[in-house]
Amino acid sequence: MKETFYNLITYFKNPVLEKDNNKDFNYRFQLFLKIFAVCILTGIIITPIFALLEELDWINMDSHEVEKMFKGMAKWKVLLIGTVVVPVIEELIFRAPITAFKKPKSFKYAFYFFAILFGFVHITNFEKNLSIFLLSPILVLPQILIGFYLGYIRVRLGLQWSMLLHGCYNGFFIALSFL
Repeated sequence: MKETFYNLITYFKNPVLEKDNNKDFNYRFQLFLKIFAVCILTGIIITPIFALLEELDWINMDSHEVEKMFKGMAKWKVLLIGTVVVPVIEELIFRAPITAFKKPKSFKYAFYFFAILFGFVHITNFEKNLSIFLLSPILVLPQILIGFYLGYIRVRLGLQWSMLLHGCYNGFFIALSFL
Protein backbone atom coordinates (compact mmCIF):
# COMPACT_ATOMS: atom_id res chain seq x y z
CA MET A 1 0.00 0.00 0.00
CA LYS A 2 2.79 2.40 0.96
CA GLU A 3 4.61 1.53 -2.26
CA THR A 4 1.47 2.19 -4.30
CA PHE A 5 1.07 5.61 -2.67
CA TYR A 6 4.70 6.52 -3.45
CA ASN A 7 4.27 5.29 -7.04
CA LEU A 8 1.23 7.54 -7.38
CA ILE A 9 3.10 10.58 -6.03
CA THR A 10 6.05 9.91 -8.34
CA TYR A 11 3.71 9.56 -11.30
CA PHE A 12 1.84 12.78 -10.46
CA LYS A 13 5.13 14.69 -10.46
CA ASN A 14 5.80 13.58 -14.02
CA PRO A 15 2.84 11.80 -15.66
CA VAL A 16 3.72 9.77 -18.75
CA LEU A 17 1.56 7.96 -21.26
CA GLU A 18 2.68 4.44 -20.45
CA LYS A 19 0.41 1.42 -20.09
CA ASP A 20 1.19 -1.23 -17.53
CA ASN A 21 2.21 -4.26 -19.58
CA ASN A 22 1.29 -6.74 -16.88
CA LYS A 23 -2.04 -8.14 -18.13
CA ASP A 24 -2.54 -10.55 -15.23
CA PHE A 25 -6.02 -9.95 -13.81
CA ASN A 26 -4.96 -10.66 -10.22
CA TYR A 27 -2.14 -8.11 -10.49
CA ARG A 28 -4.49 -5.51 -11.97
CA PHE A 29 -7.21 -6.17 -9.41
CA GLN A 30 -4.71 -5.88 -6.53
CA LEU A 31 -3.46 -2.56 -7.93
CA PHE A 32 -7.07 -1.42 -8.33
CA LEU A 33 -7.84 -2.30 -4.68
CA LYS A 34 -4.76 -0.46 -3.44
CA ILE A 35 -5.65 2.67 -5.41
CA PHE A 36 -9.25 2.39 -4.23
CA ALA A 37 -7.98 2.31 -0.64
CA VAL A 38 -5.85 5.41 -1.31
CA CYS A 39 -8.93 7.15 -2.76
CA ILE A 40 -11.04 6.32 0.29
CA LEU A 41 -8.31 7.38 2.71
CA THR A 42 -7.90 10.64 0.81
CA GLY A 43 -11.62 11.33 1.12
CA ILE A 44 -11.65 10.48 4.81
CA ILE A 45 -8.56 12.60 5.58
CA ILE A 46 -9.96 15.65 3.76
CA THR A 47 -13.49 15.42 5.23
CA PRO A 48 -12.66 17.20 8.53
CA ILE A 49 -11.77 20.32 6.52
CA PHE A 50 -15.40 20.50 5.38
CA ALA A 51 -16.64 20.07 8.94
CA LEU A 52 -14.39 22.95 10.03
CA LEU A 53 -15.58 25.20 7.19
CA GLU A 54 -19.17 24.39 8.10
CA GLU A 55 -18.52 25.00 11.81
CA LEU A 56 -17.10 28.43 10.90
CA ASP A 57 -20.32 29.09 8.91
CA TRP A 58 -18.32 29.57 5.71
CA ILE A 59 -20.24 26.83 3.89
CA ASN A 60 -23.52 25.02 4.36
CA MET A 61 -23.27 21.35 3.41
CA ASP A 62 -27.03 20.96 3.94
CA SER A 63 -27.62 22.89 0.73
CA HIS A 64 -25.40 20.59 -1.36
CA GLU A 65 -26.88 20.30 -4.86
CA VAL A 66 -26.35 16.53 -5.06
CA GLU A 67 -28.43 16.03 -1.93
CA LYS A 68 -31.20 18.16 -3.44
CA MET A 69 -31.08 16.20 -6.70
CA PHE A 70 -31.38 12.82 -4.96
CA LYS A 71 -33.91 13.93 -2.32
CA GLY A 72 -36.93 11.64 -2.34
CA MET A 73 -35.37 9.31 -4.90
CA ALA A 74 -35.31 5.57 -4.20
CA LYS A 75 -31.97 4.37 -2.85
CA TRP A 76 -31.51 1.91 -5.72
CA LYS A 77 -31.87 4.79 -8.23
CA VAL A 78 -29.35 6.90 -6.32
CA LEU A 79 -26.93 3.96 -6.36
CA LEU A 80 -27.50 3.29 -10.06
CA ILE A 81 -27.00 6.91 -11.07
CA GLY A 82 -24.10 7.55 -8.68
CA THR A 83 -22.19 4.33 -9.27
CA VAL A 84 -22.85 3.60 -12.95
CA VAL A 85 -24.34 6.45 -14.97
CA VAL A 86 -22.32 9.38 -13.62
CA PRO A 87 -18.96 7.55 -13.51
CA VAL A 88 -19.30 6.27 -17.08
CA ILE A 89 -20.23 9.72 -18.42
CA GLU A 90 -17.56 11.56 -16.42
CA GLU A 91 -14.84 9.06 -17.34
CA LEU A 92 -15.73 9.38 -21.03
CA ILE A 93 -15.49 13.16 -20.75
CA PHE A 94 -12.52 13.59 -18.41
CA ARG A 95 -10.35 10.49 -18.74
CA ALA A 96 -10.95 9.03 -22.21
CA PRO A 97 -9.33 11.96 -24.05
CA ILE A 98 -6.02 12.04 -22.16
CA THR A 99 -4.46 9.17 -24.09
CA ALA A 100 -5.01 11.07 -27.35
CA PHE A 101 -2.15 13.36 -26.31
CA LYS A 102 0.88 11.37 -27.50
CA LYS A 103 3.70 13.89 -27.06
CA PRO A 104 5.12 13.76 -23.52
CA LYS A 105 4.72 17.48 -22.82
CA SER A 106 1.19 17.70 -24.22
CA PHE A 107 0.21 14.52 -22.35
CA LYS A 108 1.48 15.95 -19.08
CA TYR A 109 -0.53 19.17 -19.57
CA ALA A 110 -3.62 17.22 -20.63
CA PHE A 111 -3.33 14.92 -17.59
CA TYR A 112 -3.19 17.90 -15.20
CA PHE A 113 -5.82 19.88 -17.12
CA PHE A 114 -8.43 17.12 -17.10
CA ALA A 115 -7.86 16.25 -13.42
CA ILE A 116 -8.20 19.89 -12.38
CA LEU A 117 -11.15 20.50 -14.70
CA PHE A 118 -12.85 17.39 -13.27
CA GLY A 119 -12.43 18.83 -9.79
CA PHE A 120 -13.67 22.30 -10.60
CA VAL A 121 -16.73 21.03 -12.47
CA HIS A 122 -17.84 19.72 -9.08
CA ILE A 123 -18.06 23.25 -7.68
CA THR A 124 -21.52 23.22 -9.26
CA ASN A 125 -22.49 20.88 -6.41
CA PHE A 126 -22.46 23.90 -4.09
CA GLU A 127 -24.81 26.87 -3.95
CA LYS A 128 -23.34 29.86 -5.75
CA ASN A 129 -22.03 32.63 -3.52
CA LEU A 130 -18.80 34.49 -2.81
CA SER A 131 -17.69 32.12 -0.02
CA ILE A 132 -18.05 29.12 -2.29
CA PHE A 133 -16.13 30.87 -5.05
CA LEU A 134 -13.28 31.87 -2.72
CA LEU A 135 -13.14 28.43 -1.08
CA SER A 136 -13.51 26.53 -4.36
CA PRO A 137 -9.93 25.17 -4.46
CA ILE A 138 -10.48 23.62 -1.03
CA LEU A 139 -14.03 22.47 -1.75
CA VAL A 140 -13.05 20.59 -4.91
CA LEU A 141 -9.71 19.29 -3.59
CA PRO A 142 -11.07 15.76 -3.08
CA GLN A 143 -12.32 15.64 -6.68
CA ILE A 144 -9.05 17.03 -8.04
CA LEU A 145 -7.07 14.37 -6.18
CA ILE A 146 -9.49 11.65 -7.25
CA GLY A 147 -9.12 13.00 -10.80
CA PHE A 148 -5.37 12.33 -10.53
CA TYR A 149 -5.96 8.80 -9.22
CA LEU A 150 -8.54 8.09 -11.94
CA GLY A 151 -6.16 9.46 -14.57
CA TYR A 152 -3.37 7.23 -13.32
CA ILE A 153 -5.46 4.06 -13.39
CA ARG A 154 -6.92 5.04 -16.78
CA VAL A 155 -3.46 5.38 -18.33
CA ARG A 156 -1.89 2.38 -16.62
CA LEU A 157 -4.78 -0.14 -16.79
CA GLY A 158 -7.42 1.27 -19.14
CA LEU A 159 -10.63 3.27 -19.24
CA GLN A 160 -12.83 0.46 -17.89
CA TRP A 161 -10.71 0.38 -14.72
CA SER A 162 -11.11 4.12 -14.16
CA MET A 163 -14.87 3.74 -14.63
CA LEU A 164 -14.90 0.92 -12.09
CA LEU A 165 -12.78 2.89 -9.61
CA HIS A 166 -14.98 5.96 -10.01
CA GLY A 167 -18.13 3.90 -9.48
CA CYS A 168 -16.72 2.14 -6.42
CA TYR A 169 -15.54 5.42 -4.92
CA ASN A 170 -18.94 7.04 -5.41
CA GLY A 171 -20.66 3.88 -4.16
CA PHE A 172 -18.63 3.85 -0.95
CA PHE A 173 -19.60 7.40 -0.05
CA ILE A 174 -23.21 7.00 -1.21
CA ALA A 175 -23.52 3.92 0.99
CA LEU A 176 -22.07 5.88 3.92
CA SER A 177 -24.64 8.61 3.34
CA PHE A 178 -27.43 6.03 3.62
CA LEU A 179 -26.32 5.10 7.15
